[in-house]
Amino acid sequence: MAAKTQNRREFMTQTPVPKLILTLSVPTIISMLVTAIYNTADTFFVARVSSDPAVNTAATASVGLVFTVMAIIQAFGFFCGHGSGNYLSRMLGAGNHKEANEMASTGFALAIILGIIFAIVGNIFVTPIAQFLGATDATMQFTKDYMRIILFGAPFMMAQFVINNQLRFQGAATYAMVGLMFGAVMNMILDPLLIMVFHMQVIGAGIATVMGQVTSFIVLLIGTSKGENIKMSIKNVHINRHYVLEIINGGAPSLFRQGLAAISTLLLNRMAGAMGAITMVTIAGSQQLMGAEAAIAGMSVAGRLMMMMASALIGFGQGYQPVCSFNYGAGLTKRVKEGFVFCVKYSTIFLIGIGAVCFVFAPNIVALFTRTEAAHMVGVAALRFMAASLPLSGAIVISNMMLQSIGKGVKASITASARNGICFIPLILILPQIFGIRGVEMTQACADVLSLFIAVPLALSELRKFND
Repeated sequence: MAAKTQNRREFMTQTPVPKLILTLSVPTIISMLVTAIYNTADTFFVARVSSDPAVNTAATASVGLVFTVMAIIQAFGFFCGHGSGNYLSRMLGAGNHKEANEMASTGFALAIILGIIFAIVGNIFVTPIAQFLGATDATMQFTKDYMRIILFGAPFMMAQFVINNQLRFQGAATYAMVGLMFGAVMNMILDPLLIMVFHMQVIGAGIATVMGQVTSFIVLLIGTSKGENIKMSIKNVHINRHYVLEIINGGAPSLFRQGLAAISTLLLNRMAGAMGAITMVTIAGSQQLMGAEAAIAGMSVAGRLMMMMASALIGFGQGYQPVCSFNYGAGLTKRVKEGFVFCVKYSTIFLIGIGAVCFVFAPNIVALFTRTEAAHMVGVAALRFMAASLPLSGAIVISNMMLQSIGKGVKASITASARNGICFIPLILILPQIFGIRGVEMTQACADVLSLFIAVPLALSELRKFND
């Protein structure tokens, strides 16, 4: 066992940084892309639940509304996963295997407990939650049907995020990738089967999503028993002050990032609905109201598409995170800085290319997910704004991941809050009042520009402390 431990330590601390990041990031990029594709699959197939375009638009809008709930569940999953994963990786780097083992089981147990609470409370209050999310008469039943099933899957969703992140932070990115891919395949098989063959509409989409999460959970849990990976054990669960505070310190940035993403999605949907209800558009040569459902559906499609396009960046950054935390714990700060520069440089180059493709082909891409002309108009404009600011995401995301991975919880929380909170929330309240529906479409891009001026200076303030 000692020899095996030494092999992993040598791999993490002596492999050339670019090679190490690429080795760890390829599985995470693949898993993030696959996950993004199956997250988008619900939107794709739900847009085909009926021969009536109005029903399709309402169903698509309902999936967009429930995404806020999914984002909150994911936020707590990442909170437990990144919080425990960052700490155990630093402990492994420092050679403290006892605390690494205890943190792994504690983070996992905490996620299961929180997931059960979400499932029970959410289903009790499903109607007021749907109303709060902005569901209309046309979308209410779809929203409640889809949300109930998603909430039942909360314990599995949170737990799979925890195991996935813990495996990544141990340097076992391949196990993490395999687990997510099994779930993605399950989701993509069940989506068309349940929606288009058995005509279960959004209920089928919800069941497909949850079954995918359950599959990932099972495969990932099996992965923890393989090789040098830390194995889950009830006797190692210690939900005490020390571990909870470490999870909060390492996981708070993820909670802020994902939690504010949920709030921003809520505000975005509500503002899009309000603007869509009063915006006149020209369709087939005649003036007519855009409609709240069409505006929400269009923004939902653009958001899901951009999430899919940015997933490769997230995967690349996740390949850097264990390199960062492990080497920081081992005192090798030069490697942390080298990895940061490498990731920012090449992620920016990649995103310029992806952004250009999305901008040019936006009408064709959005057309795959909506058959309503008004929703298509909103989706194309929003996607183009987001694509224009996409290259900035490299520096923003890598800065946040670096600060979080070295345990700088406050600075990491600020950078995590910038894109979907500090910058986004004021803009979504102001820009639509000035520019109408166009203000809704441009808000995320404007928030990205402002976030760059928050994230990079905070990252540099830490990098300057590292010895060359």
